[in-house]
Amino acid sequence: MSLSPCLLMVAPNGARRVYHDHPAIPLTPEELARDAQECLAAGASAMHVHVREADGRHLLDAGAYRDAISAIKETVGDQLLLQVTSEAGGRYSPSEQRDVMEALQPGYVSIAMREWFGDAHEVQASGELCRYLASRGTHIQYIVYSPEDLIHFNHLREQGAVPNGPAFLLFVLGRYVDPPIADPSRLPGFLQALMAGDHWAVCAFGPTEGDCLALAAQQGGHTRVGFENNLWRSDGQLATNNAELVAATKARIEATGRRVMNASEARRFLALTTAANTGVTL
Repeated sequence: MSLSPCLLMVAPNGARRVYHDHPAIPLTPEELARDAQECLAAGASAMHVHVREADGRHLLDAGAYRDAISAIKETVGDQLLLQVTSEAGGRYSPSEQRDVMEALQPGYVSIAMREWFGDAHEVQASGELCRYLASRGTHIQYIVYSPEDLIHFNHLREQGAVPNGPAFLLFVLGRYVDPPIADPSRLPGFLQALMAGDHWAVCAFGPTEGDCLALAAQQGGHTRVGFENNLWRSDGQLATNNAELVAATKARIEATGRRVMNASEARRFLALTTAANTGVTL
């Protein structure tokens, strides 16, 4: 087991859940900023940022991202690493996703392999943009929902379709079902397909989230926690807010003998650089 510091990211809202699902879910820039402050105090090193329309619908928009990032940074400064999502959310095509990310040129972005590279006709354009963003200093986290997704990623990297070198991957355990339950026993399947030198993190759906993240920390991985994937404590009761889930995850990480990175350590870990002339920094 690795005792290196652990990245603890909070994913506070996602693309789907609204106030009806939980009254404390942050949807506006102001709410995201307040949530960031609370989660930072609870132990988070990074935040995965979604933005929404005024009616709560999932949104990909460079201006909306800049507004949200500005609000968060006014509250927490550089103490949280900020990652934007490129998620389709059932609303955007791969070309629309690429257009927004090209316009934004973020310091850190997550990309779902199934969305950008699932269709063979999208591979060339998606790969070109990933290579361009990486050349400008963007750090990309690739989201994989199954070991098969990870094998596909490895194959594309071997072909040169995605940037070469070590990658940071997010393994997704579970999915949106009723009830949403993730199975920790699925993690070994991902690890068997993992290439040497790559880094990885886990997110998990439902009240087994904590067990999944504890296992990830124990196995040397990193963690993503929050209302995007889970609203419940490990006892099945509704969590008060994202900060409560962050604090519980921090305790689980520390119980494995590891400690949580701060934002400066997270940037060094990911070898992040700020892309010139992007207007957006981490």
